[in-house]
Amino acid sequence: MAKSIERRSGVALWRQIADRMRLAINDGEYDGTGMMPSEAALAQEFGVNRHTVRSALASLADEGMVRAVQGIGTLIERRDRLTFPISRRTRFSQGLGGQAKELEGRLLAQAIEPASPPVAKALALAIGTDCVRLDTVSIADGKPISVATSHFPAERFAGVGDNYARTGSITKALAELGIADYVRRSTEISAAHAEGDDLRLLKLSPGAILLVTTAVNADVEGRPIQYSRSRFAADRVKFFVQS
Repeated sequence: MAKSIERRSGVALWRQIADRMRLAINDGEYDGTGMMPSEAALAQEFGVNRHTVRSALASLADEGMVRAVQGIGTLIERRDRLTFPISRRTRFSQGLGGQAKELEGRLLAQAIEPASPPVAKALALAIGTDCVRLDTVSIADGKPISVATSHFPAERFAGVGDNYARTGSITKALAELGIADYVRRSTEISAAHAEGDDLRLLKLSPGAILLVTTAVNADVEGRPIQYSRSRFAADRVKFFVQS
């Protein structure tokens, strides 16, 4: 029986199929041979023509998940996902320490902007209070792992952006402003399709899945200091929630 594809969803069939094949690869469904099934078999599996399957495979090849080998078929590029722990003290560098040789954080943009209702609520501020917004990308061994948008109370953390640009680390940037330690107050995890700048920054193809964390960090006295929304490439990272 063909796998269900929504033909009137507004999402291109090849993109839906790429999504399903991406998940199947991550779940190890094709690990027996290390090869994707033939285009004919995939076309039958999804109830579409081979041209549609070919477009889906091309999308996955652009992401580096598969590679066409002339005369053989489509090889799955085996890539182990990094394990990112989410705990009371969640840190990007410490969380991926030992899994990657080189870790890097890059500042994409910074600005002072008024706190929106969600930001104000998370940081216990009045709506419209000035906040520092940082847009960043985190990279492991030359590969972009996540992009993040973070907000900090501007009155307390006016220099956090310049500190991050110099150190490439939120922890170090905060330490230079007197925050020797901080803890994770809450983390909400969801999933979404990558779109817009996230596709470009994470080097993904349309339809790729993101793991999204919306988090609040607080100082050791319990005052909120950071509200962030981070988007992780789902085929590169898996979360481990530590109690």
